[in-house]
Amino acid sequence: MKIAYISTYTPRLCGIATFTKDLLAAMEYNDNQQVLEQHVFAVSDSVNVYDYPMEVVFEIAQQRHADYVGAAKIMNSGGYDLCVLEHEYGIYGGNSGVYILSLLHKLTIPVVVNLHTVLDNPSADEREILKSIAAKADKLVVMSAYAVDILQEVYHIPLAKIVVIPHGVPHFPNDQQTAKALLGLADKKILLTFGFLGHSKGIDLVLRALPSVLAAAPDLVYLIVGKTHPSIVQQEGEVYRQQLENLVDELGIAAQVQFVDQFVDEEGLTNYLSACDAYITPYRNEAQMTSGTLAYAVGAGAAVVSTPYWHAKELLKDGRGLFVDFEDTKSIAATLQRLFTDAAYLKEVRQRVAHEKHRLSWKKLASNYRETFMQVRQDYLFSDDSLAAERYTMPPMDMQHIRRLTNQVGIVQHATYATPNHHHGYCLDDNARALILALMLGKEQWTTELDELVSVYISYIYYAQREDGLFKNFMSFDNRFLEEIGSEDAFGRAIWALGYLVASRSKESYKQIGKEMFMRAVPHFKTFRSLRAVAYVVLGLTHYLEEQPQNKELRAELQTLVSFMMAEYRSNSDTNWHWFEKIVSYDNAILPLAMFRAHRFLQDESLAEVALATAGFLDRILFRDGNLSLIGNEGWYQEAGIFAQFGQQPIEVYSTMLLYEAWYSFTDNAHYLDRIKTTYEWFLGNNDLHLSLYDAESGGCCDGLEAYGVNRNQGAESSITFWLASAHMQRALAAYPALQSSFNKSLRLTVA
Repeated sequence: MKIAYISTYTPRLCGIATFTKDLLAAMEYNDNQQVLEQHVFAVSDSVNVYDYPMEVVFEIAQQRHADYVGAAKIMNSGGYDLCVLEHEYGIYGGNSGVYILSLLHKLTIPVVVNLHTVLDNPSADEREILKSIAAKADKLVVMSAYAVDILQEVYHIPLAKIVVIPHGVPHFPNDQQTAKALLGLADKKILLTFGFLGHSKGIDLVLRALPSVLAAAPDLVYLIVGKTHPSIVQQEGEVYRQQLENLVDELGIAAQVQFVDQFVDEEGLTNYLSACDAYITPYRNEAQMTSGTLAYAVGAGAAVVSTPYWHAKELLKDGRGLFVDFEDTKSIAATLQRLFTDAAYLKEVRQRVAHEKHRLSWKKLASNYRETFMQVRQDYLFSDDSLAAERYTMPPMDMQHIRRLTNQVGIVQHATYATPNHHHGYCLDDNARALILALMLGKEQWTTELDELVSVYISYIYYAQREDGLFKNFMSFDNRFLEEIGSEDAFGRAIWALGYLVASRSKESYKQIGKEMFMRAVPHFKTFRSLRAVAYVVLGLTHYLEEQPQNKELRAELQTLVSFMMAEYRSNSDTNWHWFEKIVSYDNAILPLAMFRAHRFLQDESLAEVALATAGFLDRILFRDGNLSLIGNEGWYQEAGIFAQFGQQPIEVYSTMLLYEAWYSFTDNAHYLDRIKTTYEWFLGNNDLHLSLYDAESGGCCDGLEAYGVNRNQGAESSITFWLASAHMQRALAAYPALQSSFNKSLRLTVA
């Protein structure tokens, strides 16, 4: 079996790196059934350069997203039978380690995940990341029964997917007296804490308890073995260690406390553990799912004193250790004083865990891992679902967040998370989009609520239009317009919405005011030079012409606008660059979409040729990595340049869906129906970070994919375009039976 491990790895100073090294060694030792080939894809930080051993075949720079994608390609093509992921949020790139999803979801081999952290109260990112990992994993390995309960209750992961394998411990070659002698402490009683230093470890609590213990047991030495955690050193230096050292001096116990400021190797570690009489782990937080240091201490046969965090409660139950209360120095002092003044009691406590070193030995647990790996591989090979595409479920229509953002004036632009942010007021663009959404939903059923929303959005557009037909755009929350004339793009979106209104089945009074505003703006159409503004106006014109197909004035305006677009295309395109500009930037699909729509009315074949050429060009860009990967706003994509991956915006998705539908209507090629579905799934997690942007709790949509992860704010633009896309998806499912078969679930579109 050929296995790829994704993890930090020695010589990087990291507990998970040590865990992975121990697991590889144990698997090699137990390799008595077949040839085993093990490779490590090591995750490196940005601070140090590591001289990795030969089993490391690829290095993933923690914050370089492309490395994760590259690692997946190597695993898929390298003949690997299995991938083993060691998961801890902090060791991978992006918010809460989101980059690891880009690797996992591109793998075409089975995956086993060792979960080193399972949180009972995760953040939104942490919850979605673990759920996404679980969806991709064939098995999740946890090290305690507590983790099983949390995975089921908090993350809704089925029990059949979870395996419990305890944390392994090394071989301890020396007896206690030999180990003490090697440390030069043969005549001492030893209390030990080891591992990375940090405030959460509670070592200061032990120090404050020590004076009374030392008064009763003057031959006691407290060894604090380990370096400060590298991330803490990076953020604040050695502040905590210095505080501990100052506390030792203040308490007058420097002669009985020894700091060993080093990351000890396994030989040194086993010696410290074998030598100690008692081991103390006074963590401050109950939510500690796995502690390798605790497992090592139990495996060494030490009398363990601990606060009752999750892993400790499980590993030390049935009298295998002693518990002290959180943040309670008196409890610590009393427990330690009894241990170190009553030799019989100390011996009794140690004897309770004497047999644990065999149960927890890496050699024994490696057989559990091997059995799990073999079963996963076998199930994968013989499963019909092993190569099945990932499935996404479309949510039912839920207008609660749109209502939340809308007041009697209009829809508020921005939100902080799901709470309307009034500081930024309103804009014409969002009210135009919101009008289209409300009218689209009204096609299914015209309700009182939709009527009220339509009235509000029309009212804003009407108030924003000047007497000369131009539009203002931004309005403060105290109802003051912030500029005399808005952008061309805002004007264009307003015309798109007004054209849609005229062609809609809404009240005649609404359509009449829409026609009036539209015709007042017509003289300005030919003055625009923003390509996207022109494209939006083209869409508005084509909607209006659905209502009045013989309107010669509007047909002439349409011809003028597309002639301008054609001229821009001829000026900027060449053999390899079939685009309207020398840059591919925002809301790109709207440009070829406008050409397709104009062709329906003008029947000019040159429009169709440009629409097909530019749509094909854009399609190759957007699906360069298999899933929809939008051009990000952090630099866009210039001719002969590189793709900006992040700053991906939801607005792009809806217009891209419209483009693929127009393309399908023109060619009758079912491939473009599938593109509609795949494009929509960007919202639900089929994207570069494999995280859903839809928030079922709020009914809103997050504002985009950034380099760090999902932008969790849920502004009007993103939420409106998500529901526009959902409404369009529902309509497409009803209109095209072939699309229905490729989408896993159809939900009737009803206003919640």
